[in-house]
Amino acid sequence: MTKTIGTITTYDGDEHPYLRGHKVRIVAVLPCAAAPDFDPDRDGRVLRDDDEIARAGGVTADDRIEIQPWVEREQRWSFVTSDPRAIDLACFRHHLKTR
Repeated sequence: MTKTIGTITTYDGDEHPYLRGHKVRIVAVLPCAAAPDFDPDRDGRVLRDDDEIARAGGVTADDRIEIQPWVEREQRWSFVTSDPRAIDLACFRHHLKTR
């Protein structure tokens, strides 16, 4: 099984410019939340466990990932999260080709 929750990676996207190049930690997966036809009232699931993610088919290019940025000057993970597209994280960049 692939470890997703707790993975530390880098944000490389443009949706959240304040995070670009920063170290982030994955805390959840929002399946299909980046798909153009996503309806959060109908489809809004949050997967916070690697077993759940595996049962859902793993991370795809249409997912959003809930992340916590590293606060360097305080040497801790932020309590504020963001939900960029999976393809904007270095560890899922390979999904960009399948979109």
